[in-house]
Amino acid sequence: MSKPTQLTPFGYALAGALGACFSNAVVYPLDIVKTRIQAATVESDPSEKEKLGAINILLRILKEEGISGYYRGFIATMLNTFSMQYAYFFFYSFVRTSYIKRLAAKRPAGSASAPLSTAAELALGAVAGGLAQIFTIPVAVIATRQQIGRSLDRPSAKKAGKAAEGAEKPASKQEAAEDEYDDSFLGVAKEIIAEEGVTGLWLGIKPGLVLTVNPAITYGLYERVKSVMLVAKGETSAKANAKLSPWQAFTVGALSKALATVVTYPYIMAKVRIQARSADAEEALEEHIALPQHNKPHHKTGHHVGALTVLERIWRRNGFLGWYQGMGAQLVKAVITQALLFMSKDQFEHWALGIMVLLWRLRGGKP
Repeated sequence: MSKPTQLTPFGYALAGALGACFSNAVVYPLDIVKTRIQAATVESDPSEKEKLGAINILLRILKEEGISGYYRGFIATMLNTFSMQYAYFFFYSFVRTSYIKRLAAKRPAGSASAPLSTAAELALGAVAGGLAQIFTIPVAVIATRQQIGRSLDRPSAKKAGKAAEGAEKPASKQEAAEDEYDDSFLGVAKEIIAEEGVTGLWLGIKPGLVLTVNPAITYGLYERVKSVMLVAKGETSAKANAKLSPWQAFTVGALSKALATVVTYPYIMAKVRIQARSADAEEALEEHIALPQHNKPHHKTGHHVGALTVLERIWRRNGFLGWYQGMGAQLVKAVITQALLFMSKDQFEHWALGIMVLLWRLRGGKP
């Protein structure tokens, strides 16, 4: 067993996961805000839209839930962030390294390695993102439900709930049921399984797979711009010490994530609404209003609105701009976290290497 001197795919995965947790923890209250804005299924009423402003939601959370409301679902979200980023960085590093080795084996001996094309970077990122989504989305579903909470249910969800139940329960019983609601990680998981079955933990997997293009665009663009900047500095990305300065990494990371977020935002919002079940509640409300009582369908467990249906409904009610409800909060949060991640990436790689060396010594390695 030799002493580790450079990071393996596991090491890069650990560094990426630690960096992602750090950057997301810094702006976590904003994560709560953007999730609640995205999940809200408001009509075109201007007064309802005003309530969805970031400042209004921050003040409302403080008033109704206190400071702790800003960190609702924090542990689940950090677990989701760590697992998702670890899986993504691991798969990305592993797939990318394997692909580069295959290309190197086909090149004549002694020839210089060419940087990967943008298409190749995007494809590798999409493959890594898809694999990561499949393994980690259950934690994301639980984290989303915790962030939404029950104290700030959306107007449409409340109306749909009353419509579906015929307002049969008196208010006191409804309040008692809410008081007994277990919003812990295991409590939410049990509720999802009880209502949806085990497959409920994979709500939003289809739009999630589509959204693998988001990190693919981000990292593909980042690597492309990084290569151009290093060449301009007289270096190459193949050199072991070829790195951008922290501020250069911050800027490139922010721009890369901003572009990826703008391109994929409609599906980001659709995924949140599916996982939060606000899209299903809105569908139940529409059917209750549109159909006579004796013709109303009975919604079975496991029936869920698809992402395209969500987007079609938003377009019909609110037009193109409706697809970008809450994008401001999403963009600010995504850009800051991604930029912090890129800026601190090298530092966390050093820490990951230190952890690997420590583990090597604990397993009996000799200096």
